[in-house]
Amino acid sequence: MRFIRQHSFLSKPPVWAALVFVLSLLLYIWTLAPTVTLVDSGELIIAARSLGVAHPPGFPLYLMLAHLASLVPIGSVAQRVNFASSLFAALACGMLTLVVAELLHISEILRASTRPRKKRKDRRSSPRPTVGIIESRQLPILAAAVTGGLLFACSRTLWSYATIAEVYTLNSLLILMIFLLLLRWRRRVIEARTLASRGTLAAAANADHLLLLGAIVFGLALGVHHVTVALTLPALAVIVYQTERASFFVGKKFLYCALFSLVALVVVYSYLPLAAARDPILNWGNPRSISAIWSHISGWQYRVFLSFSPANIGSQLPQLVRFLLREFAAPWLPLTLCFAGVGFVTALKRDRTTLFFLLLIVIADIGYVLNYDIAEDKDAYYLPTFIAIAIAAALGVLRVLQFLSERLRRGSGYITLVLVALVLPAIALASNWPYNNRRHYFIAHDYVDNILGSIEPNGLVLTLDWQVASPMLYVQQIERRRSDVQVVDLNLLRRSWYFDYLKRACPELMARSTDKIDIYVAELKQWEHDPEAYAKSTVLTQRIASKFEAACEALVTRQLAIAPVHVTSELILQTEGGDVNFTNWLNRNFQAVPRGLVFQLFPDSTFHDPGPLGLRTRGLADGTIRFEPDDVVSQKVLPVYKSMLVNRGRYLAHFGQHERAIEAFAQALALDAKFDLALEGMQQSKDQLNQIDERDARRPR
Repeated sequence: MRFIRQHSFLSKPPVWAALVFVLSLLLYIWTLAPTVTLVDSGELIIAARSLGVAHPPGFPLYLMLAHLASLVPIGSVAQRVNFASSLFAALACGMLTLVVAELLHISEILRASTRPRKKRKDRRSSPRPTVGIIESRQLPILAAAVTGGLLFACSRTLWSYATIAEVYTLNSLLILMIFLLLLRWRRRVIEARTLASRGTLAAAANADHLLLLGAIVFGLALGVHHVTVALTLPALAVIVYQTERASFFVGKKFLYCALFSLVALVVVYSYLPLAAARDPILNWGNPRSISAIWSHISGWQYRVFLSFSPANIGSQLPQLVRFLLREFAAPWLPLTLCFAGVGFVTALKRDRTTLFFLLLIVIADIGYVLNYDIAEDKDAYYLPTFIAIAIAAALGVLRVLQFLSERLRRGSGYITLVLVALVLPAIALASNWPYNNRRHYFIAHDYVDNILGSIEPNGLVLTLDWQVASPMLYVQQIERRRSDVQVVDLNLLRRSWYFDYLKRACPELMARSTDKIDIYVAELKQWEHDPEAYAKSTVLTQRIASKFEAACEALVTRQLAIAPVHVTSELILQTEGGDVNFTNWLNRNFQAVPRGLVFQLFPDSTFHDPGPLGLRTRGLADGTIRFEPDDVVSQKVLPVYKSMLVNRGRYLAHFGQHERAIEAFAQALALDAKFDLALEGMQQSKDQLNQIDERDARRPR
């Protein structure tokens, strides 16, 4: 502390926020994914690199910033865009540190201004406080702010998105920037009023520029992930109301803020039609017209996942509890949640504006997300809640530190305070490291490589698996590998813009089936124009479904006449869903031979060698990375490996090649030692080999 006394700048929150930023960035760089990852990573990298259009709502601000990152001539394109996420996340952690400090500063000002007049007069007449007293007050505040920043840095969700190409770290940064600007505006207004009430002529500088800047950042933030940003509006309204009351919402300031936000929103989303007009390689939705732009921004295709009903909420609650328990520590050690509870109680007693602010963040966020039934990135929608919990935990840490500082001596007492403050981030770091250390994460890259290794030249791959299609985009469009392989995502065939992409990526494939495709696309555009009419009419639904299946069948049969056709496992093994008719057609007309992670289609039933067994499975099940049961690797990627290995074994066993079958079953068991289908298949093949050996032994020599 003597060093801090000699360097007064160290008592300023921005210095410690900078330290949190540096430590967070070092953590994220060390655990950064070295290449493309699963889910939307490949698609977002392609859209950013080519200044294209990503899936709704488009994320224009993210794409522009990620594009700048992709131009840095260091590492692969994937590493550059992944690093951008790390930078945004580290800045968000530093920003949260400042937000906590600002909240605590405001609380101190309010408490000082509400003390009895006599006590304030006595304070002015008393001697200047000693350095030790100043330190005893400042150190817990700084420690609590740093705790909040580091705790957020080591949280499960932010850290997981800080090492891959995704939009959510930038979204968190912008949300926290808005919080900081509004809170600083509130502090400046309170300080000005306090000085005016004391008769001081030198009032605080006008703070309205902070409010307007916050409005601009809000408009820009809507250009990243507008749902979670918009959900913070009730919390922001509380800050504004508690500062200037209801008169603000009927005055000029409100109109100026709304105007500034709207202009920022229009400017950032003008990227979409400008990008679409360039015809980039990835032009999702082709948002050129007003209706197409609105459909893209509003994400109308995702509305089917939104259902406000008690049943939906009840089904989502267990998942929310799991997320909360594992976010900052192991589920059996909810210490951060306990500190957050202390923080909420402290805010109730000392600054109810802070309490309402944090509670409304949580209530609005959870209230929406519990009714939004999506899969892979559901945890990211809870980031505002996790931000509020990290802030509340920092307030709880401050309360504990203040309690301890009153009872500890200086010297060793300071060390104790620092150690107590670091407990929560240290627990989060240790708990989340096994899941978020993606330094050796090659799962998506190996997934694609294993598929491409099984595809003969000029082969066609049909898939319903986004975990194949998205990283495949990166491998083919950025790394420029296996451009001869034609990959078609059947889910995207239900969007007319995708055919523009396919005509550029696979022109000969499209040309061979143009008659069936043109008929289907014409019907598809009618559906896109009026989907409600099709939803109400069984005849229309059956008509478009039959034309879709006819187009898919033409792609297969006409390609198969000149080159091999492969399909991913779900297209052969699924037993229900919207594409089950196409699956039934494939199984009726072709023999599906397992080759690596795909099936190759043959029109006959004779034996076709499935090729060598050479799958790379780095990080998949070797213990270097841990995966939760709800992780996309556990849910979608690992089951494909196991299923395809078992199908390979069964196919070889069916044709009497039991030794090779056992090899396939053994590799499946290496991924999951308790996989029943592999155990069963291996035992059957071993029994068959034993019977063969016994017959050979009984033959006369």
